[in-house]
Amino acid sequence: MLLDRARIAYQTWKARPAGFSFAREGHRRTRRVREVTLPEDSIRLLSFNIQAGIGTSRFRDYVTGSWKHLVAHPRSVETIEQIAQVVRNFDVVGLQEVDGGSLRSRNVNQLVHLASMADFPFWHQQLNRNLGRLGQFSNGFLSRLTPFAVEDHTLPGLPGRGAILIKFGHPVQPLVVAVVHLALGEKMRNTQLGYVTRLLRPYRYAVVMGDFNCRLEHLTNSPIAELELRALEGDLYTFPSWAPDRHIDHILMSPELEVRHTRVLTDCRLSDHLPLATEIRIPDAVRAATLEYRLPLID
Repeated sequence: MLLDRARIAYQTWKARPAGFSFAREGHRRTRRVREVTLPEDSIRLLSFNIQAGIGTSRFRDYVTGSWKHLVAHPRSVETIEQIAQVVRNFDVVGLQEVDGGSLRSRNVNQLVHLASMADFPFWHQQLNRNLGRLGQFSNGFLSRLTPFAVEDHTLPGLPGRGAILIKFGHPVQPLVVAVVHLALGEKMRNTQLGYVTRLLRPYRYAVVMGDFNCRLEHLTNSPIAELELRALEGDLYTFPSWAPDRHIDHILMSPELEVRHTRVLTDCRLSDHLPLATEIRIPDAVRAATLEYRLPLID
């Protein structure tokens, strides 16, 4: 019987999609609640490029540890479980470079494992680049709040970059959060920022967070400057994690949003990026709309 189970498990694993494709699949899971609600006062946000649990800790690791991008290293699952202990202290978490289950992650969907370990009732995976068993490159987010809508968007340029648009509260006056991972090249990155700008333009209360792959001064001369979003204040260096001197992970927000606390988690050396955290007050208009127009849970 044990041998039969092992044979079935192997055949199931072997039948997974192989080869190279650019499939984009959004997956979401939520525990059933009766209606969409918001917390009493504020929301704690975190943005973190987790580097698929590879855990680069010095520049030479990009060369000597390059094999970790193809096959699992001994501590890959342990690293994800350590990251779970970090993210569990937040309400909404935007993640970049999450693996959806491949050889390099020991066939573990890292987002699902994080949601389980950190007890998040809602998670959503955006698969941006499908390399079959060699990699399931994804963005993702974890939430203790149930959104009323989630949208996946393919960003312009070569396949592999995406944005997730998450809407909390009620359509009359929502709080909108976008999770992004942008291109390395400035020209294509500006094209992607133009796309994100068009997504967020209709909303009064918006947050966009993620790995922008550029410094703050580059954003002030990019298409997203049209929205007049505020950046978090301070020297928020997030890269490289072992000697941070670049602020390339950002949380930008509408000027009407009140920021309470902001920090880089400098003691979290589990990726080549450091996590960036902030806390914002829920606007009265968002809360009022949510209380007046109760919504059922999203399908």
